[in-house]
Amino acid sequence: MTSISPETQSVSTDDLGSLVVQSWRGTTPEGNDVPYLLACSLGDGANGREGTAKAIEHLLLGAGLPLGEGLVDAAQRPSLPVSLLVVPGSAVLTVQHLKSQFVPPQTWLEAVGELGFAYLIFATRPWPEGTEPGDAEALAAFTSDEDAMATAAHVVLPARSLRS
Repeated sequence: MTSISPETQSVSTDDLGSLVVQSWRGTTPEGNDVPYLLACSLGDGANGREGTAKAIEHLLLGAGLPLGEGLVDAAQRPSLPVSLLVVPGSAVLTVQHLKSQFVPPQTWLEAVGELGFAYLIFATRPWPEGTEPGDAEALAAFTSDEDAMATAAHVVLPARSLRS
């Protein structure tokens, strides 16, 4: 479920379209086990796929996230308006005023618990038409697409939890 609070909206909700967050546990080329997040639009914004991509780009740049310029370590930039809250059985990704709650697989939650962070890829390119979000093959193709990754924000995002 994605919600956008009315304060500080710099991008119209209609322009963003439907946003999805997918989580999985994967292995880097170096053999490291990492919890990943992919956030992207379905491309169904008011101004079509191109307008949606521009709206996402505006959102990310407004949050101080460079596109395709390497990895941002959010722990080194505490004022970055991007956060990840992990609670038993679910998580919430926040980018500026945009909040998206999702239910990750248990293996992802375990990896976040072990490492204390997730690797966020927030793509400006909308999810491919005609495919279902969550399909492992489509996810692998999307995250392997050099053009899609070159226009995405890449963030190592510390996982926070509620404290008693």
